[in-house]
Order: sequence, then structure tokens, then C-alpha cells
Amino acid sequence: MKKPAKKRVTNLDSFSPLENKTVLLGVSGGIAAYKACDLASMLRRAGADVHAVMTPNARQFITPLSLTTLTRNPTHCEQYLDSADWRPEHIDLAKKADVILIAPATADLIAKLATGICDDLLTTMVLASKAKVMIAPAMNPNMLNHPATQQNLAILQNRFRYEVIAPEVGEVACGDYGAGKMATIESIMAAVAARLLSHQTLVNKRVLVTAGGTREPIDPVRFIGNRSSGKMGFAIADAAYARGAEVTLISTVEVERAYPVIVVETAQEMQEAVELEFDTSDCLVMTAAVADFRPLSVSSQKIKKNESEDLLLELTKNPDIIDLLGRVKRKDQILCGFAAESEGLVTNAASKLKRKNLDMIIGNDISVPDIGFGSDDNAVVILTQEGTRESLPRMSKRAIADHIFDIISERFRLMEEENGATVGRD
Repeated sequence: MKKPAKKRVTNLDSFSPLENKTVLLGVSGGIAAYKACDLASMLRRAGADVHAVMTPNARQFITPLSLTTLTRNPTHCEQYLDSADWRPEHIDLAKKADVILIAPATADLIAKLATGICDDLLTTMVLASKAKVMIAPAMNPNMLNHPATQQNLAILQNRFRYEVIAPEVGEVACGDYGAGKMATIESIMAAVAARLLSHQTLVNKRVLVTAGGTREPIDPVRFIGNRSSGKMGFAIADAAYARGAEVTLISTVEVERAYPVIVVETAQEMQEAVELEFDTSDCLVMTAAVADFRPLSVSSQKIKKNESEDLLLELTKNPDIIDLLGRVKRKDQILCGFAAESEGLVTNAASKLKRKNLDMIIGNDISVPDIGFGSDDNAVVILTQEGTRESLPRMSKRAIADHIFDIISERFRLMEEENGATVGRD
């Protein structure tokens, strides 16, 4: 019997989901700094112990007194301040944090964080902390789209594992229109709550993820491939890691991550890597687009043009990795597949779910433009072994990944409850 969905609690005055959590709220110098006051108030009302840290430029937009009043804690601004305490202020603050939230994050601050510059209290504190860092960019659309800013954001996300709360599209303070408005306070609150409340749901779980599209060589320079960028798989792996899982990513695309990444190229290499890791994994999420066929023979030399206008290329089937694993998976393992379809999405996904003995399958329609392959967004349907079906509208792949792990985390919880009940009967 399907359990009723949990209702989202919106009355923060009577609900304190962030109680006993310490949030360091960094505020940099942009017009969106005024929103930090509402954010500070909402975080405190949700039960968080909020400590505000302002850059010197932020004081041109709001006053420290405003944040002190709203957080009910002193606001910190000065890098060097006389104190009766012997401990450096930025180190003391850094050690308190469960999460560091910087909202707004200007292009200047993002550049400093990406290069390790710490010339004020906020940037120094970030480098001195081991807490998770979340940033909410806010700037002119041209500044956001500049290659330097995009490169800096990529460094923060991919190398340092900062979480970027994407800005919204709209009219910015200067009158320009485009992506650059700081995310809404509600969106930021939801991201912070998700970070603080869900990051422990996969502790002690080993999650194996595959990503990217395999390349099947024809000769030394040519291959059969597909358009998969690996972005969905990266989002899946990042979401699992954020929840405390021990993650291994098997990818056809080389990426820099805080967890192990095994780089493969062909379907056979992926099969070998997955089979090597599967037995010790609690969950496999197979997002990789694995080629169904490969050339029967691979030329050792580059194939030259000849007088004939046709080239006969013989193909042979690749092993179906997830089908093979579905036959041998244990009851305490969760197996999740993806189905990229151009027609009959639900029918084909449901067939694969049953045929391959999966616990869950995520289907997406690759015929829909601007989502799926190569995009940061997707729209999917999620089918489970129990017969449930849920459609997610277009949203970021990371948001989809987080929702998938909401379901997986609940499955683990129910499995553990059932196992405990079985032990009790024994």
C-alpha cells in the first residue's frame, strides 16, 4: 500500500527544522544584499543559529545592525579586530559552521573563492572551514555569462564541490534582462534545508554510479558513440556524495571529483569495472548510455577510402550490463536504471523495469528539444517495482537526482525496518 506523501511544512514559527544547526551567512557587495535580511530572518525562524559575515562592500548596501538584529548574533565585518579572546575570529567562526551560505555572491567574490584569495574576513573564513559551502550568485547577466565567471563557477562546483544555487531569469537592478537575479529566498531556504537535513541519509551506504556514453572503436581514429554528456550521472553521483554515501563513479568522461572516478571508454570496459565494484555496493544507478552494438572487428590501421562508395561495417551485440546484474543482485541491493526513449516512453520503461529485475527506472523522452543529452535540465518519469509512477516536469538534473535519492533513501529505510522485523521474529 502506497504511503501518503509528506506535506511540506511552511509555518516556520511553529516548526524548527534547522534547530541545532549553525549557518554562517556571508553577504557580499551587490544590490541583492538587501535580501540577506529576509534570508537571515527566515533561517533564524527555522531554528538555525545564524552568524552573518559581511564583506566591506556589503556595508554599502545594508548595515551590520540590521543583520545583528535579525540574527540575534553579532555581525562580523572586520578582518582585524581587537578582541579579548586569543582565538582568531575567522577560525572560531569557521569551526562553528554546519554550512556556509553566501547570498548574494558577486562575480568578484566568486573569482576570489575560485583562486583562493582571502583578503577579507568572509573569504578567509571560507578557506579556514571544512563546512559545506553554498553560494547564490547575483549579478548582471553579461557578467554571469562571461567566460571568466563561468570558469570560476565550474571550479567551485567541480573541484571544490561548492553548491551553486542557480540565479533566476528576469530584470536585474540595472534594467538588463536575463539570468542573474539571485534565487528567491524560498529556493535558497529549500536548498539549505535539503543540505542540512538530508546529507546523512546515505551514510554507510556504498553507491555505484555510471555516466556518459561509451565509444566503440572502428579503427584508431573512428568510433561508434552517442550524444550522452554524462551530466545526469554526475548529478546522481554528486547527490549521493552530498548525503554521506561512499560513492564510486564509473564514467566515460574524465571529471574531477572528491570521490573516486574510474574512467572507461567501451561497453566491455564499463562492464568489467561495474562487475568489479557491484558486489560491495549497496546501490547501483546506471545512467550511462551504453552502446548496444560494437564493431565485430576493429582495424589496427586507419581505414582508407577506396573506389567503392560504401563501407560494410559488421556489428555485434554488447552485453546488457544492467540485465546481467539484475539476475544476480541481492535482496539488500538497489538497482536503478535509465531509459532514454524516442517513443512509447512509459511502455518501454515499464517493460525494461520488469524484464531486467530493477527496483526503479527513470525514463526520459529524448525527442523533446533542449532537455536530456547535453542539457543541464531534464524531465523524467519514475517507475518503481511496486507499480508507482511519478512524472517530474522540466527541472535541473541535480534536482532530479536529489528526488531520486529521496526515493532510494526511503527504500533503504523500509528494507532496514523489514530486516529488523525479520530478525525480531527469528
